[in-house]
Amino acid sequence: MTNSQPRNTAATTAIAPQTAAGFPPLAEDAALQLAHAIAEAAAERKGANIMILQVGDVSYLADYFVVVTGFSTVQVRAITRSIEGALEADWNRRPLRVEGQTEGNWVLMDYGEVIVHIFMPEAREFYDLEAFWGHANQMLYQPIERA
Repeated sequence: MTNSQPRNTAATTAIAPQTAAGFPPLAEDAALQLAHAIAEAAAERKGANIMILQVGDVSYLADYFVVVTGFSTVQVRAITRSIEGALEADWNRRPLRVEGQTEGNWVLMDYGEVIVHIFMPEAREFYDLEAFWGHANQMLYQPIERA
């Protein structure tokens, strides 16, 4: 997978200082840094229950999935735009593909080494990616409170 670093490193230094057990150190894994940047952008639009799944050892699709809940189609689209804007500004990255924006129940954003799933609650419960990928390391993203 690609090993790009963010142009604006300040955007990634304020996120979770350590990662969950089983995850590589954040500073050593560019894909994990990207996943955290995505999670932070989703949290800025009040995305809920943000999970980072390390799927690289069990899937060829990506290194990480970021799974987010939005509570309305408007919020799902706002989370999508927030992620696109943050990654383009800080990482000079655009998604390879975005699917589902028209319907707004499940938006999939493909960034190569990280795939983002933004769900409405019913769709997230129905597809239950965390259970489907239950053998992957999983981490609940906790945004850092800013003073």
